[in-house]
Amino acid sequence: MFVDRVKVYVKGGDGGNGMVAFRREKYEPMGGPAGGDGGKGASVIFMVDEGLRTLMDFRYQRHFKAQRGENGMSKGQHGKGADDLIIKVPPGTVVTDEQTGEVIADLVQNGQKAVIAKGGRGGRGNIRFATPANPAPELAENGEPGQERNIVLELKLLADVGLVGFPNVGKSTLLSVVSAAKPKIADYHFTTIKPNLGVVQTDDDRSFVIADLPGLIEGAHEGVGLGHQFLRHVERTRVIVHVIDMSAAEGRDPYEDFMTINEELKEYNLRLMERPQIIVANKMDMPEAEGNLEKFKAKLQQDYPIYPISALTRQGLRKLLFAIADKLEETPEFPLYEESDIEKAVNRVVYKHEEAEVPFTITRDPDGSFVVGGAKVERLFKMTDFSREESVRRFARQLRSLGVDDALRERGAKDGDTVRLLDFEFEFVD
Repeated sequence: MFVDRVKVYVKGGDGGNGMVAFRREKYEPMGGPAGGDGGKGASVIFMVDEGLRTLMDFRYQRHFKAQRGENGMSKGQHGKGADDLIIKVPPGTVVTDEQTGEVIADLVQNGQKAVIAKGGRGGRGNIRFATPANPAPELAENGEPGQERNIVLELKLLADVGLVGFPNVGKSTLLSVVSAAKPKIADYHFTTIKPNLGVVQTDDDRSFVIADLPGLIEGAHEGVGLGHQFLRHVERTRVIVHVIDMSAAEGRDPYEDFMTINEELKEYNLRLMERPQIIVANKMDMPEAEGNLEKFKAKLQQDYPIYPISALTRQGLRKLLFAIADKLEETPEFPLYEESDIEKAVNRVVYKHEEAEVPFTITRDPDGSFVVGGAKVERLFKMTDFSREESVRRFARQLRSLGVDDALRERGAKDGDTVRLLDFEFEFVD
């Protein structure tokens, strides 16, 4: 089964908790703090494996959680960081954040990696909080939660040439005779129900990858027929080879076919029209083909080269393959996304203006209690060890420094009112 789009949940590993411990050696009655830091949580990393061809594996496993780091230990020993979770994907995979629509990574080269969900840092042990004013702190942090997100994986095939055209015009037959690919071929619509790739080698030892895409029909960009789910595979191609049935065996006008398919490509992605096109007039061994080709040339307004062939009898194939190879040599690659859109997928930092993260929000529940939320305040909450009074006091100071106390007062909070944060409730003390 060919799978080229899946939704997946990923979560980076939480950091290990820091430890509260003190030295207890003999003859050291006043031993200082000795609690180590927690280890770093593992990140979820996607890596390209050129041996994979589909996203089939993700149909059976859609949740990926990386391991958390080890907790800190006594005698100042730090917890071990967890090994990153490496997930292999086929070349041509685009990773998008489902919630924001942001492109996280465009993975095309074998061995290329991208961090999709970052692991949390380890919590600090009490050895980190010792000061002259407080030389023996009973204070440590829990590990930072790992990043979690729902993502969409889309496979956009890496092919130099894309064969497009109506169903049953001979695309699969053409691919089968110019390469070693063995697509299913039959005389009915939608014989091809998945993209097929083939490597073509010309007589002068030039080679390129060609993709036979399932037949498009009118309305494909809106989801009609099979074309909608496979149009994405045209996006990476550098040259579009438009296969047309010049025999008009199914009663359609070849020129109308040509215009309809180009309109579908344009409606799906206007940038596809930037790619050079080569028109292949197929089935020239049929009786009406010559006359239809002359009519087609008379109507054609674009300056596209036309190559008459018969995939069945192999007539005109050598000249066509040379023309495709020549066109590829003079055609640059077309990037799918601007570099600034994939800041995590490239090896340099891209700076852009972003609004500052809102540290917290305050809302009211129907019962009158106040609800505090926000990524920053929730992260601080999760990293607080509420079993120790000193940690609780530190968390209260952090909230005060963020301005939560003042904001609650402005919203009308009074002494004894209930304040909720995640699944926990506090009493507001003025």
